[in-house]
Amino acid sequence: MKAVVLEGKENVRVGEFKDPVLEKGSVKVEIAYCGLCGTDVHKFQGKGGSRPVTYPVPLGHEASGVVCEVGEDVTEYKVGDRVTIDPNWSCGHCYYCKEGITHMCENSRGVSKGLAEYVCAPQENIYKIPDEVTLKEAALTEPLSCCLHGMDLLDVKLGDTVAIIGMGSIGSIVLELCKKASAGDIIVIEANEEKREKAMAMGTTLFVNPLKENVMEKIEQAGIKNVNRVMECVGINDTIETALQIAGKKAIVVLFGLPDPKKDVPIKMRSILQREIEIRTSFLNPNTTERAIHILKNKDLDLSQIVSMEMPMENVPEELKSQEYMRNGKVIVKIKGES
Repeated sequence: MKAVVLEGKENVRVGEFKDPVLEKGSVKVEIAYCGLCGTDVHKFQGKGGSRPVTYPVPLGHEASGVVCEVGEDVTEYKVGDRVTIDPNWSCGHCYYCKEGITHMCENSRGVSKGLAEYVCAPQENIYKIPDEVTLKEAALTEPLSCCLHGMDLLDVKLGDTVAIIGMGSIGSIVLELCKKASAGDIIVIEANEEKREKAMAMGTTLFVNPLKENVMEKIEQAGIKNVNRVMECVGINDTIETALQIAGKKAIVVLFGLPDPKKDVPIKMRSILQREIEIRTSFLNPNTTERAIHILKNKDLDLSQIVSMEMPMENVPEELKSQEYMRNGKVIVKIKGES
């Protein structure tokens, strides 16, 4: 099959790769679309992903497609079903799975290498998509489900002041969800000045460019007394430090962005302690896939604000190097999607 294959650090090719094996209890999916994720960039840069990377391996995990074959003991799916895939498999029998925190599974593995023509995944990771959702839209299920987990942790109450740091695809989705959650003031902190107009059009109260403006001063000048909730969507030292700096008293800070595993973040513990800041971290998408599908079905998000580019597989290696379109939103890769 044709796939986008990671051969090593900053070494990716588009070409033939062995077909996945259809095992008992698994479903073979002909992939239509797959989103590009910041995790793919991290893997390309040699920084790893949610799990250790073994070369060679197809990239991608935000996939949608059509069932083309089912394995033995599969009864819920048939050839022709339109589906999306939760890429995170858990064993169901380790200590953490039995405790109901399956995303901490001791035996977890990724089961959707979506930048390829075919994926074989366990049937428990397959979700049917309703007729109201296109296959292209369904490729947003996984990032949306991750954002829902982050939003659960952020615990936005009616009228809360929320700061979102980083307005890539994740930050854009979080912004939409905060509006749906009836947050009060929404502050977007983003170094790309070109995103200011888009952020304001999406309902941002205050946009701050940290490269040009003093973040704390701008917040104070806007008359915002206390930032109750902070969602950090970048994962670098400067943005994590900013998140902890601007958080108000008794605030919740959710660290969502994937950091470089080789870099430590210095924390001013006394300041955090005096404000009683609660720091939470968001990992994967436990039990949120079905909810994400419902949101897509009901058209609760303006997807035109989130997707920045659709491209063929052949363009992915250059995009991983330049991130030209990923910097502005979600890139969707067409594998065998509708014309």
